[in-house]
Amino acid sequence: MVGQKEAKHACFKGLRLMFKEDIISQLPDPLICHILYHLPLQEAVKTSVLSTRWRSLWLWVPRLELNSQDFTDLNAFVSFGNMFFNSDRDSCIHKLKLTITIGEIDNDASYVSSWIDAAIKRRVQHLDLHWCGVSNFFTKPLKLYNSETLVDLKLSEVLLDDAKFVYLPCLKTLHLKDNWYPNEATFEKLVSSCPVLEELNLIIHEEDTKTFRLQSRSLKKLNLVRAYFHFRSSDPGVVIDAPLLCCLSIYDYASESFIVNNLESIAKIDISLLFGSGVFDERKRSNVHSFLLGITRVTDMTLCANTFEIICGQYSELDLLPRFGYMSHLHVTSRISDLKWLPTFLDSCPNSWFCDYEKMISEEMSFPFVPQCMLSSLEYVDFKVRILGLTAEMKLIRYFIENSAFLKRLTLRLVGNSARDNYTLKELLRIPRGSTNCEVVIL
Repeated sequence: MVGQKEAKHACFKGLRLMFKEDIISQLPDPLICHILYHLPLQEAVKTSVLSTRWRSLWLWVPRLELNSQDFTDLNAFVSFGNMFFNSDRDSCIHKLKLTITIGEIDNDASYVSSWIDAAIKRRVQHLDLHWCGVSNFFTKPLKLYNSETLVDLKLSEVLLDDAKFVYLPCLKTLHLKDNWYPNEATFEKLVSSCPVLEELNLIIHEEDTKTFRLQSRSLKKLNLVRAYFHFRSSDPGVVIDAPLLCCLSIYDYASESFIVNNLESIAKIDISLLFGSGVFDERKRSNVHSFLLGITRVTDMTLCANTFEIICGQYSELDLLPRFGYMSHLHVTSRISDLKWLPTFLDSCPNSWFCDYEKMISEEMSFPFVPQCMLSSLEYVDFKVRILGLTAEMKLIRYFIENSAFLKRLTLRLVGNSARDNYTLKELLRIPRGSTNCEVVIL
């Protein structure tokens, strides 16, 4: 016991000596800057009052996050930024994030361009520029197109310059949100000039009606969002040519056409497409046809309710669905009334072995035939929504149990209401298993 007290006393004494002798100040500048790197900006700046040596150490920290709303006025914001981006300083900047609110700055924002230029010269690796506004863009051309060090680039509400030469040899992640491109070639050139780009998040501005062409030999993950247009002066579209793409998420309710070329069989795809507004005419049928032909090699597909209805309820009435011979996993969000088309879609997926479903509206339905995958390969079915025991729900469950020759597991989620759940369980017990040794899992 005495020994423990002596040890604790010695520890406290050592700490007091460290603080008294200011051990931290004896560390080399690079190590101190590394410590300041992990502090919030305001705390790092406060260390400048400790001594003459500490006065400018925070300026060498390789990270800066500036938000114009954190300053009392424009002059304070600009002065602080100019002090950090002093051209005489050549230390590297690892990460830079600028969030600028239009209401707090004047129309002349040339200093932002000078800051970006300085960051590029100081070999910035992670750059995030967010220009906050209702209808305006940051209109000063940014010299971002020739950085040999950028690894991660995020731009929001920025007007991109139509540069003649673009080369970003180290860029792996690109986030583009509500930016404006002078022409279609600007975006195409930007993406194709990133030889090691692996991930792209693209949110297209609601008033941009261009066709976006994406060509990349390195891209692996793409998330694309395009909402409805308020005004339309042309027929927008998307064209993707990325052979290594393995994860594609599409939420596009504006593009008339959506073409995917050279997609490999390892791809996972999440689809929310309307193929434009209006009636399902020959042009829309052709657009759906072209899109489906480009994704036949996917292994994992998720369909939203609207896309499922367009493909199965409208397109399949006029044309045969292509074969999805590589697909093993299918997730469908659908209205119960639309599930009558499910066998048609499953019939085009002969090797599908895992299906899960979400429903929307409870209505009666019937299934005219049993698709080949249920007779030969379907092994797992998972209902993601809570089962109420409604007639349509139980009919769908019975359809899978009775007709899936190799079904191993069917997973259901109950509502958590004892009376309703007891009714559902009784209905489940009435379904004959036949020769199927199917495990029903209740969650």
